[in-house]
Amino acid sequence: MADMPRKNHEPDVSVIIGAYDAMPYLVRCLESVEAQTIGADRMEIVAIDDGSTDGTGACLEEFAARTAIPMRVVRQPNSGGPSGPRNRGLDLARGRYVFFLDADDYFGEEALERMVAMGDRAGTDVVLGKIVGVNRGAAKSMWGETVERADLYSSNIKFTLSAQKLFRRDLLVRLGMAFDEKLKTGEDALFTMEAYLRGNGISVVADYTCYYLVGREDRNQMTKKGGFQRRFDSARALMGLIAEHVPPGPRRDALMVRPFVITLLPQFGPGLVKQKAKVHERKMALAAPLMKAYWTPGLGRNLKVNERLRLMCLAAGRLDLLLEIAAFLRDKKEPEIVRRGNPPRPHLAYPHFGESSVLPDSAYEVTVTEWVGGRRIEAPQHKARPSFARRVVRKARRTVLSALRTPRAHRV
Repeated sequence: MADMPRKNHEPDVSVIIGAYDAMPYLVRCLESVEAQTIGADRMEIVAIDDGSTDGTGACLEEFAARTAIPMRVVRQPNSGGPSGPRNRGLDLARGRYVFFLDADDYFGEEALERMVAMGDRAGTDVVLGKIVGVNRGAAKSMWGETVERADLYSSNIKFTLSAQKLFRRDLLVRLGMAFDEKLKTGEDALFTMEAYLRGNGISVVADYTCYYLVGREDRNQMTKKGGFQRRFDSARALMGLIAEHVPPGPRRDALMVRPFVITLLPQFGPGLVKQKAKVHERKMALAAPLMKAYWTPGLGRNLKVNERLRLMCLAAGRLDLLLEIAAFLRDKKEPEIVRRGNPPRPHLAYPHFGESSVLPDSAYEVTVTEWVGGRRIEAPQHKARPSFARRVVRKARRTVLSALRTPRAHRV
């Protein structure tokens, strides 16, 4: 273990880097930390070499020996995943904030300065910095504007649950938070969602690219590994966390969209059609308790039609219908747009539309914005029915106003 120089003051931010066979990507990663405009005196690096065999550990120690940034390097046997190195780094961190930087990725030069300034100004416990992909995709919907305090339930920040965020360390220490080392997929989503739910607010820095998410040419990334069992484990853990902290209702439904659509539903996509019956049986068995515990009609109205239909088939245990919809998607067919109801509302005619004995028409109704054949389909706004008490008050008000308008001679 190489110890960092001792400092009398607390750093603003600890950059925690868990690294496993990260060469040559690690070189640019470290250079991006050294180039931070926040300055060497306001940060530290805690790097964990997780049993690398390609010179990663030596690269970290060479960098620590020459950089002006206080840095500690820990070399340990391989732990089998990112959670162990991150937890070890968190134990050693001294900064007011921590940032988990993957060794494949790199910062924009002003990233830490901007995110720390935002956290201090807004008083929030989690700060999201804009992420873009390099040789890979990256989520985009949450970077529309810079926000000092974002609403978790109505915004798209719930769809970015990777660990590459700025976290106030006091929150993590106070709650005893750590990455779940038993989970092999989705451990960062569980950690980040807990910080979202239990922390004092979330900020978004969207007007500057803070983080570059790199796709490795050798494809040696943990996010690409693991069988479907791990995905169900991840979905179960995240759904359970949300249910633990958010009571049933619209707010829980809004958050449950994330594990249902991003984690669970891809297991029942177009590829399901070519999978073996044994896999179908196992996936249906794994999904059944999740659907029973957490699926609600309110959640369904937050989804696109093809998403809702597949999940309703899962909830009903109808693999036959599910396979028909998956085949429709595999063949890239476009559903017909049909308007039904009073007033008429758009529906998408996926398989078995109009056969009420199979699935009700309401299952096919457009309730969120969709694109069909390059055409944008907007969901009509449903007017909420007033409460009983409000209807009574309105009726009484109409009666009084009507009496006042009636000429005196006509009153009884």
